[in-house]
Amino acid sequence: MKTIIATMIFGAAAIGMQGAAFAADPNAAQYKADKARADADYKMAKKKCGPLRGNDQDVCEKEAKAAHESALADAKAKRKNAEADKDARKDKNDANYDAAKEKCDAMSGDAKDQCKAAAKSQYAK
Repeated sequence: MKTIIATMIFGAAAIGMQGAAFAADPNAAQYKADKARADADYKMAKKKCGPLRGNDQDVCEKEAKAAHESALADAKAKRKNAEADKDARKDKNDANYDAAKEKCDAMSGDAKDQCKAAAKSQYAK
């Protein structure tokens, strides 16, 4: 009995941690919303196929499935592009920070310290 309770508590904690990870990542949250919207659209499209019969119903269901797969692929691509944009912004920021630090090396003393402090604050380092 204690094992079952411990397993349930551990499982709930793991689910909670996963939810926190989704909440921290806006790209993941947007992906999840896009996926849910695609699933809902698919269910509605399949319901519209219900009254049809024969080949018309088969075609309707295949078109609904194709639209669903397309929406999921778009959501996945959008998420990957957002992550790629985030990585690119970070790389650009790092490169600009390195360039600013290099400019500071030409200075000396207090001016150099002020220059480095300005670069850190400008590039959030």
